[in-house]
Amino acid sequence: MPVHDARTGAEAASEAGLGASTASSPTTVPAAPAASTASSPTTAPAASPTTVPAAPAASPAGGHEVPAESDCETTLSMRPVREFTAPAPEGADAAPAPPGPADDLLGRIGDWDPLLTPVGTFRLLPVRPERDTALLARWMNDPAVAAFWELDGPEEVTGRHLRAQLEGEGHSVPCLGVLDGTVMSYWELYRADLDPLARHYPARPHDTGVHLLLGAVADRGRGLGSALLRSVTDLVLDHRPACARVVAEPDLRNTASLTAFLSAGFRFSAELSLPGKRAALMIRDRSLRHLM
Repeated sequence: MPVHDARTGAEAASEAGLGASTASSPTTVPAAPAASTASSPTTAPAASPTTVPAAPAASPAGGHEVPAESDCETTLSMRPVREFTAPAPEGADAAPAPPGPADDLLGRIGDWDPLLTPVGTFRLLPVRPERDTALLARWMNDPAVAAFWELDGPEEVTGRHLRAQLEGEGHSVPCLGVLDGTVMSYWELYRADLDPLARHYPARPHDTGVHLLLGAVADRGRGLGSALLRSVTDLVLDHRPACARVVAEPDLRNTASLTAFLSAGFRFSAELSLPGKRAALMIRDRSLRHLM
């Protein structure tokens, strides 16, 4: 597991590291409320839509196609497969939960606007354990996911993992990833400079780490992970001006994950000896974001 007991997003993007859900139809997820100047450091106007529409029915060709100029590594259809994704969880249209300590450290993620990506309209929805634990536990109990995340077992195992982030030291925020109104991924954004990971590399103030799990087996190997990684790290850099780098630490053995991060604009920096694994330190630099 990663140093703070969450798995790296690259591992979830690999062909062996993702689980599946059996929900069948999308629902609309409301847009995040506009961020106030007191809670979000960014002053740039949002270029993304203010609402997240429900996903339209798949076309005979299979849904979203990756545009030719896309940074994704494949041009196959990019729509999340409905059999393996979940509708927005019950209660997603309710008022957001009160911000926790990590919201203040990471810039109130729940207030970030949706983003139009090459694969659809995407937003991050901070996890609420009472609403989301059952879905995430199903994903964690897929054997391929459990091999990396080590959170298989009763729902309470996943619940403890979520609550530790929300009620702990406050440097990690667990989120659902919502693409065109469908919950299809799990994310963890964390302050790497405040995490035990910082003991293993030359951390800089406000370094932000990312972990990703794609919930659907059918969403792997088609460029979806790398496209969303690029988009989410763009969100981080846009909303956290003090952050100069986004970092990740995938297992060195996970070549598919390394490829996904490289396709998303990260560079390989170093090998790290972390508890339980040899990892690749992957970095996306603000100064290079438009060049890679």
